[in-house]
Amino acid sequence: MKIIEPLFHKINIKKGTILLNAGDVVDVQYYILEGCLRTFHTDSHGKEHTIQFGIEDWWVSDYTAFIDSDKAILTIEAIQDSTLYKISKQDINNLFSKIPKIDSYFRLKLERSFAAFQKRILSYLSQSAAERYLNFIKTHPNIEKNVKNYHIASYLGMTTESLSRIRKEL
Repeated sequence: MKIIEPLFHKINIKKGTILLNAGDVVDVQYYILEGCLRTFHTDSHGKEHTIQFGIEDWWVSDYTAFIDSDKAILTIEAIQDSTLYKISKQDINNLFSKIPKIDSYFRLKLERSFAAFQKRILSYLSQSAAERYLNFIKTHPNIEKNVKNYHIASYLGMTTESLSRIRKEL
């Protein structure tokens, strides 16, 4: 703990705060202690596509940019007041060298994230909108009450009207 604790910096952010903008250089990851964030991409027409929700005990960043030491293609926004711990890429790499179990922890975390994203892509390709919604509320029962309908619809790849119709039918 003496090695790890000084490397994590606690931050408190208010609902609506943009933590990361597309185009920013990404050299940190965030651990969510409390609150809810969303990661989204804005396409060339200005439409937002929600990629991920981050809740308590999750990690969030633009991992493509973080891993490649490149500019962000995603934006991260607080959709609730949130308490986070941030750690820099350099500090994480130093931890990996000093404490090999930390390296294993982050590798397992990344593997689980990759598997979840793969499942999500497959659901987009093979499930109806109603099936995607049912899977969402089953997988993330606590997110729905804290997230606006249009964010959920964006995450599920549908309009807000379609989401309302599906809820009404169910």
